Amino acid sequence: MLINNKQAIMEGIRDGTPIGLGYFVVSFTLGIAAKNAGLTPFQGFLTSFFNNASAGEYAAFTVIAADASYLEMALITLVANARYMLMSMVLSQKFSRETKFFHRIFVGFDVTDEIFGITVARKGYLNPFYNYGAMLVALPGWSLGTALGIVAGNVLPIPVVSALSVALYGMFLAVIIPPARNDRTIAVAIIVSFILSFIATYIFDDVSAGTRTIILTILIAGIAAIIFPVNKEV
Repeated sequence: MLINNKQAIMEGIRDGTPIGLGYFVVSFTLGIAAKNAGLTPFQGFLTSFFNNASAGEYAAFTVIAADASYLEMALITLVANARYMLMSMVLSQKFSRETKFFHRIFVGFDVTDEIFGITVARKGYLNPFYNYGAMLVALPGWSLGTALGIVAGNVLPIPVVSALSVALYGMFLAVIIPPARNDRTIAVAIIVSFILSFIATYIFDDVSAGTRTIILTILIAGIAAIIFPVNKEV
């Protein structure tokens, strides 16, 4: 049964707060890339607000700095962000049949690795207001961090700013450790994904990180679904 909307949005804010804080820190480096591409703080804020994706934005800023065409920018952003389509497909299975179409659209607007992680780990059907709560803190954190990174990009040494991005890996660990401790299948899948991702980085180094992520996600999730099928409803 779905929890009420007020409770869902408060739980989303609670779980999304550390994500928003991590985004605020990590997006400083993104702001530096935006500054190098010639964007103003306001332009950087809008870009991050409507495209909350680090890899996609880095790719877009690189294309902007190279004075490439709009078509090239659209294509490289699509490729870099393609993995979010897979995440959206997974989340769509967690909605009840009564969930309105516009809720599905708004939830899909901000499917990031971290928000996907905390959302897919929840039991039962998904209340879209949980995602809205997480988005309320994650989106401003990412957008403001980018804008301030443009403003203060030359104040802090680049190695110091880059070191702050370690916070993002801490968030990933916080997302995957609890479900891995409760489910051995998830734990095995995580370990296998780490190993294969490490190997693929060196064997297929000419393939983009986003493409490698998509291939490995389909491969590992498909094999896990066949070997360990889930027979109960969400």
